[in-house]
Amino acid sequence: MAEEVITNNTLALNDASSSARSVNDAEIKINGPLMFNATSSSQQLATDVVTKNQKIELLCNIKGRSEFCEIKGDIRIDGNSSTAFIVSSETDILAAENTSWSIRPYARKEALGIKDFARTWSVKLVPDRPDIAHCTRNHSVPAILFSVGGFSGNYFHAFTDIIVPLYATARPFNGETQFLITNNKSWWLAKFKTLLEALSKYELIDIDDRHNIHCFKSLTIGLKGRTKTELNIDPSTSPYSMKNFRQFLSRCYSLNTTTAAKIRDGDKRKPRLLIISRKRSRAFTNVGEIAKLAESLSYQVVVAEPGPDVPGFAKIINSCDVVMGVHGAGLTNMVFLPENAILIQVVPFGAGWASRASFEDPAKDMNIRYLDYKIGVEESTLIQQYPAGHVVLRDPSVIGKQGWLAFSSIYLQKQNVTLDVDRFRPTLVKALELLHQ
Repeated sequence: MAEEVITNNTLALNDASSSARSVNDAEIKINGPLMFNATSSSQQLATDVVTKNQKIELLCNIKGRSEFCEIKGDIRIDGNSSTAFIVSSETDILAAENTSWSIRPYARKEALGIKDFARTWSVKLVPDRPDIAHCTRNHSVPAILFSVGGFSGNYFHAFTDIIVPLYATARPFNGETQFLITNNKSWWLAKFKTLLEALSKYELIDIDDRHNIHCFKSLTIGLKGRTKTELNIDPSTSPYSMKNFRQFLSRCYSLNTTTAAKIRDGDKRKPRLLIISRKRSRAFTNVGEIAKLAESLSYQVVVAEPGPDVPGFAKIINSCDVVMGVHGAGLTNMVFLPENAILIQVVPFGAGWASRASFEDPAKDMNIRYLDYKIGVEESTLIQQYPAGHVVLRDPSVIGKQGWLAFSSIYLQKQNVTLDVDRFRPTLVKALELLHQ
């Protein structure tokens, strides 16, 4: 399966004809002396400063779900002060009203107010003076600086906040880009080493290391591609799609199944069903019963729990025609499913809205057929913890109005699921019908 390849590695930061550069997106092009303060503006702004000796290109987006700047020029990165200096010998920069911007290079803007969530970086335009940082390491390829802090320890957020937008940002360079990591977590880099090495041919640099001044001619600080939909790519900031991303994953992990089975009458082959298990909250309490039901319907059943071995679990997922599991990070592995496979999300009591946003909406752009099964209160272990008529059981929206922490501490952290196999049976039957189409 060949991934679509974009051969033009250069990014046109100021192309007014591009759909990514529209006035409707509140992006403004400024020529001449620089008068731009991204930290105090809610707009997307592009600047283009041309001098006799060099050209500085700068585009900062602080309006979408992620903050990022694309820069070309004499760029010097100082990890000690968390600053990317853009150096110019032109004296008109001295007259600029504002020459400093703050960027938190983690692609989930709504969470960036959390203390110590992701390191804040400064982008500063400065004249070429002796006291400005001098290069100790020069690099010939463009750089991408991003954070692996934030929610990166959660598998779902690792993909939707970092890996997918990193792919959208880095893929146009065809490996000719240097990754600069802030908020470094060595275990995270090891877990996703295969993907990182496929996107960059160069050894990762921990940019928080304060011993060097790294110099580049091109820098993207922050990641592009985040949309309002999780596990998706914004087509206005990237030429790639989730289909391209899934093809990329297949190549990286040698996933050989491209399309789910199409079952015909008389076929001896049984469709393969994976039941994703969990050990902690939102676990199935009757996996055996569920597996027995599925086998009675002629499924070949596999029960497995995701672990640190991403390539190994990717191969298990890719070998299946149907995957089912309770709402949770494990369902993120849907990205490894073959096309036309079926995802069955078991929605915990009270958690319908979170389930839709996380997996139902993204499935459409992955060409994955989606079914869900909303459990009744009698299938939730919450009935063992709260008396009949309690507001937790009677009206989850009341708890939801108290905020995310109140909601998640009950409906996501305290709840396990005992499926009513008779009530669930039609969902598995429907999945079989879809495989026959």
